[in-house]
Amino acid sequence: MPNSQGAAEFAPLLEAIDQRKSLLLDYLLQERFQQRFQPPHIRDAVFSYIRRGGKSLRPAVAQLACAALGGDERRALPVAAAIEVYHTWTLVHDDIIDRDDTRRGLPSVHRQFARRAAAEFGWDAAAADHYGLAIAILTGDVQQAWSWSLLFEAHLEHGVPASVALQLAQDLASRVTPLLVAGETLDVQYAGGATALSERQILDMLWKKTGALYEFAGRAGAAIALEDASARQPAAQAVASFCSLCGSAFQIQDDILGIVGDARQLGKPVGSDIREGKSTLLTIKAMERADERQRAFMRAVLGAAAASPADVQAVADLLRSLGVIDYAKDMSMALVSQALEQLRTLPDTAARRLLAQWARYLIARDF
Repeated sequence: MPNSQGAAEFAPLLEAIDQRKSLLLDYLLQERFQQRFQPPHIRDAVFSYIRRGGKSLRPAVAQLACAALGGDERRALPVAAAIEVYHTWTLVHDDIIDRDDTRRGLPSVHRQFARRAAAEFGWDAAAADHYGLAIAILTGDVQQAWSWSLLFEAHLEHGVPASVALQLAQDLASRVTPLLVAGETLDVQYAGGATALSERQILDMLWKKTGALYEFAGRAGAAIALEDASARQPAAQAVASFCSLCGSAFQIQDDILGIVGDARQLGKPVGSDIREGKSTLLTIKAMERADERQRAFMRAVLGAAAASPADVQAVADLLRSLGVIDYAKDMSMALVSQALEQLRTLPDTAARRLLAQWARYLIARDF
């Protein structure tokens, strides 16, 4: 949360998000969905992160984008649900890729089911770990398919034109997914290679990982309101561009919080990006500004899974002293400023004002 003054500023937004999140959870936790996934371990895994309750910003943005363009948010609910489930499968697989043991303060899916295999089946550590990975991979597969079926449900149950539902599903499958996978692949390839990367490469990777899905959320909400998923209309283009820019700002803020945030609020250890050797805007700018001794030290710690807490903290302190955290904050603020310019082309409505507040919240949050 932002500080007390900021919390008051963002109270209307947070209340609006909570209201939409409650409706979203009611929708996703319907018995008909829970009965769909078997056996019980798969069902439990599919709903694990959903039940924990994340921020649910992406679905809220889709609903607000729909309302900002004069649409009925209720018709956008299946699409918002599809976006939440889609995002959830990326988290499940991302935790495997990053070897993260926790998510939202609790065991990640692959760790959760490794422990259950050991406890329930009596398997040894190697077999249990493999089982946890298998369950997480299968869970992500099922969730991705579920997200597409929710898009179709927007037509079947909520009257969204079939052409809009089909176009959104096609866009998610043929454009967004390859972009997201490309971003994740580049993130893995870039780990430990900060000195060979440009700022442009990092920003491109960040947009593919995060901005592309935020853009889709805005585009989808606009499509429901306008009953047109082609994004030819200026208002739809403005919303999509707004969400795209905000998505990049969101990821930069996440990278900042990975260094200076509070582990209890983040739900994962601060400094894990340093141990994983993540190439971020912070690390490449630090390599650029550091002297040779400082660069050598950072190269030795970045990507060192066994790095001591003291060394991780020393790198974090170095990033501060080199001014790269302030540099990244300035960039995220500039992206949000550009985004707000796009938003100002829309009619002044309560939903548009909430979207503007959401954009500012992204770079004010501390979790």
